[in-house]
Amino acid sequence: MQTENISILSILMLLIMLIPILLSNLFLKIKMNRYIIYAMLRMIIQLSFVGLYLQYLFEFNNTVLNIFYIIIMVIAASFSVINSCKLKIKKFILPVFSAIIIPHFLMVVYFNLFVARIDNIFDAKYLITIGGMILGNCLNGNIVGLNSFYNNIKQNEKEYFYSLSLGASRFQALGPYFKQAVLASITPTLASTATVGLVALPGMMTGQILGGSIPLVAIKYQIAIMIAIFIVKYFSVILALVFSSYKSFDEYDILNKDVYR
Repeated sequence: MQTENISILSILMLLIMLIPILLSNLFLKIKMNRYIIYAMLRMIIQLSFVGLYLQYLFEFNNTVLNIFYIIIMVIAASFSVINSCKLKIKKFILPVFSAIIIPHFLMVVYFNLFVARIDNIFDAKYLITIGGMILGNCLNGNIVGLNSFYNNIKQNEKEYFYSLSLGASRFQALGPYFKQAVLASITPTLASTATVGLVALPGMMTGQILGGSIPLVAIKYQIAIMIAIFIVKYFSVILALVFSSYKSFDEYDILNKDVYR
């Protein structure tokens, strides 16, 4: 059984339901209507283009092109992480890109080879869709982790210097902030993982059921993808903190003032 198609008119009918929100914001003097309209329009335009070129990408299904597309996705995610954290792009782009692509690419290949067990592990249908779901969750974790790490160091500069004065190495002194950053990034994922199926039905599972898969198959894929997301997010955040720390401190283990824009 195929999913029923949604017409453009149906989407417009849904967009009409935003009007009460816009009117409420005007009444409450919440100045975010422009951002809401911008975000919705950008989302519609972006997804429309994605739908068009993914159709051709799936039909062409060239391994090199598929891998190149994943790299482009990781580059875009890296810029998004750095911009969201208000960090210097030139200083952080390589550490963040490396921290994301290493666990991400390894997990996607591992997932397709040992979990999905497909013949072509670089098949666009699996490589791009699985990779996109993992990357989207990984992005949020890196934003939270990097923000927590550098903001805590900045706010607790005296404690950090005190640890250094007692003879601690840079990584020993950074230990408490490192742990806090990792916890801040993975705790929401663990919370949602612990309640999935009770509080909400996840997107991948819902999409597969709507696409015609039986619930048990959809559930197994959802379990697999959530485990994969957690693993990639965990290692990605750790690598981002380690890699970026080499670029963020001077020879005296002092945080460079030019890390922020």
